[in-house]
Amino acid sequence: MINIYRTKNILSVTLLMCSIFSFSQSSKFKVALDAGHGDHDFGAVYNGHIEKNINLAIVLKVGKILEKNASIDVIYTRKTDVFIGLIERANIANKADANIFVSIHCNANKNTVADGTETYVMGMNKNASNLEAAKRENAVISLEKDYKQKYQGFDPNKPESMFGITIMQEEFLENSIALAGKIQDRFVKDLGKKSRGGGVKQAPYMVLHKAYMPRVLIETGFLSNPVEGNILDSEQGQQDIAEAIAKAIISYKKDLFDGGEDEGAQEIKPSQRVENSPVKTSPEPKKADSVIKKIEPKVDSKPTAKGVVFKVQISASSKKLETIPSNFNGLRNISSSYNNSIYKYMFGETSNYEEAKKLLQEAKTKGYSSAFIIAFKDGKSVDVKDIIK
Repeated sequence: MINIYRTKNILSVTLLMCSIFSFSQSSKFKVALDAGHGDHDFGAVYNGHIEKNINLAIVLKVGKILEKNASIDVIYTRKTDVFIGLIERANIANKADANIFVSIHCNANKNTVADGTETYVMGMNKNASNLEAAKRENAVISLEKDYKQKYQGFDPNKPESMFGITIMQEEFLENSIALAGKIQDRFVKDLGKKSRGGGVKQAPYMVLHKAYMPRVLIETGFLSNPVEGNILDSEQGQQDIAEAIAKAIISYKKDLFDGGEDEGAQEIKPSQRVENSPVKTSPEPKKADSVIKKIEPKVDSKPTAKGVVFKVQISASSKKLETIPSNFNGLRNISSSYNNSIYKYMFGETSNYEEAKKLLQEAKTKGYSSAFIIAFKDGKSVDVKDIIK
């Protein structure tokens, strides 16, 4: 009888340990790292600097840093010099049920003086320079076999044709912006790099389009710039960039994964959304951001006045904060909204766009470098560009 009880006790302990191990495994934060380009797709090539090699070197360094953290799993779209299609890259992250997707690239410009970093989130912004950047990266599609059938209706030379695609980028927009903002902040504060455009940008990147999680595309610098190109192609330069990106990812994990429910922890997992059918497009709608308007949460701390109102979004977090100056670097007149387990915090309120720009500048001087202007009309979210027209 003693042996039976002992056996039962051992079995119970074993089952308990297995349960704990299983829980710890499932609760890991999964980071999908994507090194842009590869094999016959060289990316940008300037002064002997080859983008595909630099992208891979930085990704491997970021991964090595993150893998030291026992609570993080790293997924790579490629670890060697191979070619992988854009949708396949996203699906690697989807099938792994990654919490975030980070695609790393280098920039280039005929103007060799151009320098600095850019971090993009998936969006339908029609800004000419953003579309040009997306066009350059989306051109990789033409190197894939049967790309015309695979990406039916999408023209990589006209990234604006993606405006008609039925997408759900807004589902992850808040957390994507939060991650991108942290990356840009680390580049500026740790490396002294120039943040081009003053903050996070939006563009229709195909590699981001099919990743069903918060996702960003990073342009780490300009290969075409002699000074920056040498830094990007150096061991120390790559290590510095990798450390900045890894710090931002760990900070994001702490704020939006450890601290509460992450948008990546969805009822429908990314692996359940994987599609093998071609990308299909439809005629461009009158307003590209109309889908986003449907899910924009109502401001709960301060109702928006009738008519047009501009505010400055300064942060997004899973944590609920009291809207007092001490919680927002001294800024007053803070309002908030809540949706999908995410709190958005906004500064100021004005019906004058020029005044809104002053509020934006004030927010940035207080340390919110990724802040941006948002607009409401009769209490509903609208595209700022449509208003200022």
